[in-house]
Amino acid sequence: MTIYDYDYTTIEGKKASLADYRGDVMVVVNTATKCGFAGQFEGLEKLFQDYKDKGFTVVGFPSNQFMDQEPGTNNQVAETCKVRWGVTFPLSQKIDVRDDSQDPVFKYLTTEAPFDGVGKGLKAKSFEVMLKAKYGKGYNDNQIKWNFTKFLVNREGTVVKRYESPVTPDEMRKDIEALL
Repeated sequence: MTIYDYDYTTIEGKKASLADYRGDVMVVVNTATKCGFAGQFEGLEKLFQDYKDKGFTVVGFPSNQFMDQEPGTNNQVAETCKVRWGVTFPLSQKIDVRDDSQDPVFKYLTTEAPFDGVGKGLKAKSFEVMLKAKYGKGYNDNQIKWNFTKFLVNREGTVVKRYESPVTPDEMRKDIEALL
């Protein structure tokens, strides 16, 4: 099974398949426009613009599961992403990315790329403290922990790496370039 086996509904309400990106390197990310990490939309768009002609795409999946940070309608989400951050990469309709209502795309992603901590550095450590307080014993499970968890997928549709929220799109650049 690969990422290409999954479908989604675009933010405009149209049926789509991740197989539409067969042969591309992809970053699949859960997003929220009111999150403290929302500035990453600019970095994701920059990666998309820099590499789209080389067979690269970003697909964003808005979710409202973390502190009500994506409360608007799909139209409001699309408008905010476009106007505030210039987003042109594909977005899905709002979905759930964890727990019993987890979308199949994210069930697949979290199975293929298990949680391995939030990273190093002061930013990651303070984030880790918050997440451990929120999830307790569930902190180490493979569920999505917060908005802007990013998954890098190679041209064959295989998930090769998971990046937690504090990792910026620019910090992913070398890994993306290695797959292009």
